[in-house]
Amino acid sequence: MTKIKTILTGLLISASFFISAQTTIVDSVLSGGVYRTYRLYKPALYTGLSPRPLVLDLHGYTSSAANEQLYSNFMPIADTANFLILYPQGTSFGGQTYWNAGISNTGVNDVQFLSDLIGTIKNNYAVDPNSIYSCGMSNGGYMSHTLASTLGDKIAAIASVTGSMFYTQFYSWITSRAVPVMQISGTADVTVPYLGNTNSLPIDTLVKYWVSINNCNPTPAFTAVSDVNTGDGCTAEHYVFSGGTSGATVELYKIIGGGHSWPGSPYIIGVTNQDFNASLQIWLFFRKYRLNQFVGINELVSSDHSQLYPNPCTNIVYIDGEKVVTTMIVDLNGKVVIESNKKQIDVSSLAKGVYSVVIVSENQRSVKKLVKL
Repeated sequence: MTKIKTILTGLLISASFFISAQTTIVDSVLSGGVYRTYRLYKPALYTGLSPRPLVLDLHGYTSSAANEQLYSNFMPIADTANFLILYPQGTSFGGQTYWNAGISNTGVNDVQFLSDLIGTIKNNYAVDPNSIYSCGMSNGGYMSHTLASTLGDKIAAIASVTGSMFYTQFYSWITSRAVPVMQISGTADVTVPYLGNTNSLPIDTLVKYWVSINNCNPTPAFTAVSDVNTGDGCTAEHYVFSGGTSGATVELYKIIGGGHSWPGSPYIIGVTNQDFNASLQIWLFFRKYRLNQFVGINELVSSDHSQLYPNPCTNIVYIDGEKVVTTMIVDLNGKVVIESNKKQIDVSSLAKGVYSVVIVSENQRSVKKLVKL
């Protein structure tokens, strides 16, 4: 994101009149004893008389809220659809701005900051609490995946553009509800490689993880995105995994030959797909989902007291809770590898990795994550 930051910073001067002519509020909120800044874009249609959706748009590593506002260019979409856009500002680590998704011992709690910020915006503006979403570029995409787990009581759906998930997150998270997810990644991205690296998951594995968590059909509907701009150096494919819990889906835009960039951005940086507008597709994805689809129903309520232990495990896993009707252990390909009606399950035959465990009792259905060592 360093190159993106440099180019967009230069563009801020020429774009300053445009932004000031719109309603962009720059303010701060106290979180963790520190004042953290943010930008809030209000479309002309916003009156404050009726609750409107709120979209968080998180900048990438080394970038800023101001740069992200220009780069993703959600503003014309918000002007038409009448939703608020929140651009929080990350803090500095090692001299660079960042979000601490998967990074420990930095002294910053970005989950708490974003939770506090959402609360502040809700208190001061007309926000629909069931229509709050998070998306982001690169490190902001990682952070959006983090919020899907840590702020599942506030965020209805997330989207990640050129982001992924760190292995440290992958092996420690327990996601208690279905979360609609859109992932947009380029196969030629050298910053966050599509095939993964020693720190980050391969994108296909990340997608399979959410497909499994959401209990979607593992066979997606496929569409080749029309190659309307033959000069952008890449093409796009669209995969939709449907049929998930409470209607949750997982969508993947795979940019063949695409780089570390935001499709459809007005600022071309590297190989940038121009066959579709990522911001528009993210909004069309978000608007299909409301938080109360996924929170407050039997299978997702916090009264689910069933537990898996030990977790991680090696040979035997125990289920402690209500009378279990059936338990299904599902791999990342969506395949049921073990099904049992007992509270003691032998998992010694399973390969090392992460599995979803679907526990169906007499009163509810819950989904948990199991790490097999």
